[in-house]
Amino acid sequence: MSAPVTVRTRFAPSPTGFFHIGGARTALFNWLYARHTGGNFVLRVEDTDKERNNEEFLRVIYDSLQWLGLDWDEGPGAGGIVGPYKQSERGEVYREYLKKLQDTGRVYEKEDALWFRLEGKREIIREKYKDGDNILDREVERVNAAPVIVHDIIRGDVRRAEDRDFVIVRANGEPGFHFVNVVDDIAMKITHVIRGEDHLSNTSKHIELYNAFGVTPPIFAHIPLILKSDGKGKMSKRDRGSLVEEYRARHFLPEALRNFLCLLGWTPKNGQEILPISEIISQFELTDVHQANARFDEKKMCFFNQQYLRALPETVYYSKAKKILREARLVNDAVSPVYTDAVLALVRDKLSGLEDIPARTGCFFSENYPFDPKTRESLEKKGNPAEKIRRLIPVLEELDNLDDEAAFDSALARVAAEYADKPGEYYAPLRFAVSGVGGGPHLHAMLRLLGKERVIARMRRFIQG
Repeated sequence: MSAPVTVRTRFAPSPTGFFHIGGARTALFNWLYARHTGGNFVLRVEDTDKERNNEEFLRVIYDSLQWLGLDWDEGPGAGGIVGPYKQSERGEVYREYLKKLQDTGRVYEKEDALWFRLEGKREIIREKYKDGDNILDREVERVNAAPVIVHDIIRGDVRRAEDRDFVIVRANGEPGFHFVNVVDDIAMKITHVIRGEDHLSNTSKHIELYNAFGVTPPIFAHIPLILKSDGKGKMSKRDRGSLVEEYRARHFLPEALRNFLCLLGWTPKNGQEILPISEIISQFELTDVHQANARFDEKKMCFFNQQYLRALPETVYYSKAKKILREARLVNDAVSPVYTDAVLALVRDKLSGLEDIPARTGCFFSENYPFDPKTRESLEKKGNPAEKIRRLIPVLEELDNLDDEAAFDSALARVAAEYADKPGEYYAPLRFAVSGVGGGPHLHAMLRLLGKERVIARMRRFIQG
């Protein structure tokens, strides 16, 4: 009885642009399946396009994968026995496999490039094509080749026939995508090719090459496309919210983004969506991946991020938040850590994400806070907010401090009664005067933390305009 084959998946990005959400989801599904089966996840860099390759893009790919927690077992930085793992360093491997293919008699030269010859009956047809503003025609050779059956775990059996030979080495001497893709998967012993549905059109070409090499193709699994939030068209790198770096810059929690990406084409069996990664790994099966395209829902992703933020241990939350405050230059070594912790604790439940911290806490650390024009307009429709603040200053000055909430509420009630107002009419103007916004944490808790002296000073400045 033969030993079971170890699952080997791979993610093969090209460093020709920033890291797209679709690429991250593809890497994630490959990583999940490798972890689920106890197999190996291979990172391979497809950098044969020398004109478009960029080291910065490559660094972003590495950093983004590590940020998402997608560690690779083999690849750049990790090593492995089937390297090198950059296609630009695998020229010797490609020459070896090209010789094997040439020995089959199915490689020929045309227009300074090397082509792979499909097997089948051939005929010459005329084909129209556009060259600039002109519609021209040309003679091309079409091959009536036997159809290829793509056995796909997600799509089922897909019947497809190629009708044209295709390039395997370009005129500039660089090996073509289809050739190096198949060669690398053979040489790296990849057992499962998990990639986007848009690659399904390439798979029949790849199977033709596997057959020519006399190698059994790997198992294919073409995962659904990610559509824009409105469901109209595939999400591209030009769409808002499509780049992983954007979420890193916005201080999203990687665990939240990773969890959300898992659900773009897959649903846990127990129906629970927010799950620890260990549980997701346990449940993940390729046979459960959907055929229908997934829709990118940024609101749902932000909700996930908020839930993960609320579940962070306090020490982790404080550490991440303080780093953001320093980056925003709101705190420095002169600011009391105890005070900073108190501010962060106060605003935590109001945060939708860590990116909100500078806006939510700025008024606690600076006297130069902005006043929201929409809030001001809303308040002025109900009367003069500066006049209400003027009435409050004397009664708040009479208090020893702002620690006692009952005494504070009583003071506001006395002012309201004096002017035949409702007490609630004074809370919003007071919040606006001392913070510049119309919402936030509990008002009294905010005032107590700011302290009587600073609160009254801000009230006086507000009156002065």
